[in-house]
Amino acid sequence: MSVKPKKHLGQHFLTDKNMCKKIANTYRAHEGCTQVLEIGPGMGALTTELINRGDLQVEVMDIDDESIAYLEENFSDLKGKIHFKDFLKADLSGFFGDQQWGVVGNFPYNISSQIVFKCIEYRDNIPEIMGMFQKEMAERIAEKPGTKQYGIISVLTQAFYDIQYCFTVDEQLFNPPPKVKSGVIRCTRNERKNLPCNEKMFIQVVKLAFNQRRKTLRNSLKSLLSGMDTSDKLFDLRPERLGVDDFIQLTLHIEEHQANN
Repeated sequence: MSVKPKKHLGQHFLTDKNMCKKIANTYRAHEGCTQVLEIGPGMGALTTELINRGDLQVEVMDIDDESIAYLEENFSDLKGKIHFKDFLKADLSGFFGDQQWGVVGNFPYNISSQIVFKCIEYRDNIPEIMGMFQKEMAERIAEKPGTKQYGIISVLTQAFYDIQYCFTVDEQLFNPPPKVKSGVIRCTRNERKNLPCNEKMFIQVVKLAFNQRRKTLRNSLKSLLSGMDTSDKLFDLRPERLGVDDFIQLTLHIEEHQANN
């Protein structure tokens, strides 16, 4: 039995054993987190190497019933740990009980950013995310301020995780080969579990700013700044010049202004 990669699920199965082992060893069990959930295991190439490490308690989740059947037939040591669920729709509260758990995987390109945002939602439970993305997306998540690649997902991920771009993976190591290179990144939870500002307002500020990224903050955030003193040089900047802490301070200023008006 084998599993046919399905285009509508964005499946590109990694077939190179050495690369699977390299990716598995990139997971560092941040904060002692040895419980791991692999998303989209396919035929279990990466799963095998995660199990072979010997120090991890591995569970897997997939929405492909063919993959689920294959894993149940070939991975007897994962009995009771194979979940036929959509990660993006699943209620993950209490998934590993009270334990912390990491997220790993060769993420489908078409939902990779949604997977990251879902992990951020459960950041109290997830100290480490280690995954393979389209190279451009991986670089964007890890990017620092001051470049065109730096954007919404950079700021919102780096608000809660420290990001390391680990290495690039060539197209020919997959079945079928994707049209672009892939990149592996590791995200380790930082000390900023909760923002000192209103999180919804922070997200709104970041999104508004980058949705008109060619404009200065004075113009892109006009709807939030009504009646506010914007003479500070900060408002002359475009959003890619601001780091996470800058966006937090900006959000706090806007909150204070709105509370007093």
